[in-house]
Amino acid sequence: MTLNRRRILAAGLSVPLALPAIRRVRAAPARTVRIGYQKGSAIQMAAKANGDLETLLGPKGYIVEWVEFQFGPPMLEAMRIGSVDVGSVGDTPPIFAQAAHADLLYIAAVRGSSQSMLLPPGSNIRTPGDLKGKKVAFGRGSSAQYFVLMALDKAGLRYDEIEPIYLGPADAGAAFERGAIDAWGIWEPYISLFDSRPGVRTLTTNTELGERLSYFLAYGPFVRGNPALASTVVEAFVNAGRKARASRDQLAALLAEGTKVDVAVWKRALANDLLEVLPMNDEYTRSQQKIADQFQALGLVPIGIKVSDIVWRADV
Repeated sequence: MTLNRRRILAAGLSVPLALPAIRRVRAAPARTVRIGYQKGSAIQMAAKANGDLETLLGPKGYIVEWVEFQFGPPMLEAMRIGSVDVGSVGDTPPIFAQAAHADLLYIAAVRGSSQSMLLPPGSNIRTPGDLKGKKVAFGRGSSAQYFVLMALDKAGLRYDEIEPIYLGPADAGAAFERGAIDAWGIWEPYISLFDSRPGVRTLTTNTELGERLSYFLAYGPFVRGNPALASTVVEAFVNAGRKARASRDQLAALLAEGTKVDVAVWKRALANDLLEVLPMNDEYTRSQQKIADQFQALGLVPIGIKVSDIVWRADV
């Protein structure tokens, strides 16, 4: 994989760019494809650096615009109002978006997402059952929220038996360092950035609780208006994942430069990442429906939803 590092914005993970991206909503220039991304999304960063979308879409007369977000829910809010065409998020944000009647479509799945529950130095928590009455931080509506639910369910705890602390990654990281929270549900690269620090322990991981998926979603009018273009976007990310799997060290160096997180951290973060983009299928749809049903049962989303209503299958 040939990586053009000059394409990467040299900004740290802690910079909260989501809200500015939403505030400056504007009509896209003609024939522009707007991609929402997170700097922790290895496949998207690889595609951005390598120009995979530009290579496929440029000859068709399209310009690619990359819009950065810190985590999934703000990205889908931007997509809901039409300022982003395609983006990759964890499994939970799409559930809240669909419940809010956002016109979005699942267009592909991604295998390999890692989640961990981290404990700060000095913690006396030994098992997930010890989370009862504790302050547990995670992004509201993010994939970490469902990960926390999975951990609680395995321990026989209810959601109302913990004190949820809704924080984005940057704020949660700061609270974790101050000792202001008892546990933190989070994804890579934050896991590898924090779990090797003195005294930090991992309570549980999604490897123990079950495989997690993330998804590419797209703005409904974008897909319906040009399904061939949407298929080409999916194809570009499939190709990016394939090349990334063969060049993990180069990818780690790229991500380190873009995020200012040490390359050794990124090598650890990528070691178990499958980096695989796959077409949507019935299995992934059922997996999402299970999450939707659980959130409705807990009263975290106000209505029942049918995930299959917003699944689109790319022709790649």
